[in-house]
Amino acid sequence: MGLVAALASVSHAETLTDAITLAYQTNPTLQQQRASQRATDESVVQAKTAFRPTLNASADVTGQRTDYANDRFIDRNGDGLPDAGTSAVDHANASGSSASLALSQPLYTGGRASANLSAAEADVLSSREGLRGVEQSVLASVIQAYVDVRRDQERLRIAQDNVAVLQRQLDESQARFDVGEITRTDVAQSQARLAAAKATLSSTQGALAISRAAYAAVVGQNPTDLAAEPSLASLLPPSVEQAFEAADANNPQVQSARYAAQAAAARVALAKAATRPTVSARAGLGYAAGQSGGVGSQFDDYDRNLSGSVTASIPLFTGGLTSSQIRAARERENAARIAVEGAQRTVLQQVSNAWSTLLASRANLVSNEEQVRAARIAFEGVRQEQQVGLRTTLDVLNQEQELRNAEVALVVARHDEYVASAGVLQAMGSLNVATLAPGVERYDPKASYDRVTHSFGFVPWEPAVQAIDKIGAPAVKSVAATK
Repeated sequence: MGLVAALASVSHAETLTDAITLAYQTNPTLQQQRASQRATDESVVQAKTAFRPTLNASADVTGQRTDYANDRFIDRNGDGLPDAGTSAVDHANASGSSASLALSQPLYTGGRASANLSAAEADVLSSREGLRGVEQSVLASVIQAYVDVRRDQERLRIAQDNVAVLQRQLDESQARFDVGEITRTDVAQSQARLAAAKATLSSTQGALAISRAAYAAVVGQNPTDLAAEPSLASLLPPSVEQAFEAADANNPQVQSARYAAQAAAARVALAKAATRPTVSARAGLGYAAGQSGGVGSQFDDYDRNLSGSVTASIPLFTGGLTSSQIRAARERENAARIAVEGAQRTVLQQVSNAWSTLLASRANLVSNEEQVRAARIAFEGVRQEQQVGLRTTLDVLNQEQELRNAEVALVVARHDEYVASAGVLQAMGSLNVATLAPGVERYDPKASYDRVTHSFGFVPWEPAVQAIDKIGAPAVKSVAATK
């Protein structure tokens, strides 16, 4: 039973789904982008700390010794005379210790904290779209590598068949020459074609080795027996207009640019908030003790100090700094809005190019299929005609070469049509693991976001502080990072 299972495992053909699954789980480019996304998630946590209190503790122990140039008498009562019962000293000691707690709570930041949080949330969404774009690129690379290996394997098979056929043709020519039916020229023609076929076989083997290396780089393992790739026709839209609509709504490049524009708008509000007042509260608790003269301990008695304050601050004059920052933020917002239009134009061009390439590939595929069918019929006819003396050896060699060229062209056409289909899906933003490998466990960036944003640090009054902070603050377009 174990041997049967092992043989079944060895004979199992590797599918495109298998390759996509492995690359999705292990590809370093994808893993790196996911780590960058998780780092971006932390910016929201950091932005929320502006609504939360901070608590700091400090403690210190000090000691001091003073050596006098001349002996001095001790005068504790300050009357200028030595105290009774004391003698002269040549040094003095002083020491102390203290500990304190300080609690600070922002009450109102004029909208700075709210705007910064909105910008961070938009950055997270933009980064998620960037991650989706990297996923699409990796999947497209897997598809490209997979069909490249399949293409080169087929080309190698055709080249091997060509060598075998030409070897038989040479053997037949040599036999016929030996009995005087053909001339030395016919034999030389067969030898030349066989040598050329062997050179082509060597080149094809090298191309296959290169494709296998590219496959291993993107997938993570060397290709084995690759099964035929599944059709992508059901995923493609019936018209280019629908492809354009899908790209505008789903393409990660466009979506990322839109979220980046929202982040830029939030940073305009952040710059404007610098003109608003801020209010914060502070409370402190401290203990301190000290002693001098070398008597007693610095830890004997502590004085306790309680303090509290509410501080309001409003900027009156910044030398033009705030105004300059607002103008700069507005220009960055303009640039971000323009970038959205640029992304839309680029994506529309990508869809148009991919669709045109797909149509050309489909037409080429149909023509090549007809060419192979006709070339096979012609080759068989020429061989039969040669056997009855109506065709020369060169005619057979030429027709056989034409058939092999047609077969290679058909293999390349099928490869190009599949890559073009994947290119259309990528331009639309629809090339994803959910459709190509539905069984694989998908990486969810929202799960990581929820984990860090609900981590330690939240305080019950945080929502109230957020609500207060929006009063009178510059308007910020809301962005929900939990989308």
